[in-house]
Amino acid sequence: MPLDTSESHPSTGRLTAHEARQRLEHARNSRLAQLQALDETGQSTDDQLMTAQAEAIRRVLGEIEAAFTRVEDGSYGACLSCAKPVPVERLEILPYTRYCVACQRRAAS
Repeated sequence: MPLDTSESHPSTGRLTAHEARQRLEHARNSRLAQLQALDETGQSTDDQLMTAQAEAIRRVLGEIEAAFTRVEDGSYGACLSCAKPVPVERLEILPYTRYCVACQRRAAS
């Protein structure tokens, strides 16, 4: 399991639960700020692009909340498809990702 549940310094290639939570909180705060910025633009709610952007941000927020659940249940950092560890570099870029790169590619095609 690539998540180190201790709060101490991680071994190579692993995030601590604390680090995972920090990355997820940062991602959530960034998306909430994006939603607020969209709301403050004063654009009409009929604007399809703005609506699509807001929906995409809300989907990511849902993914972030699901990732928090995985941190709590100990499954964070394992691919939901193949159960192999998701590389820490991928988790640093997309802390809410559910899949390793190979499984994500298969799902997208």
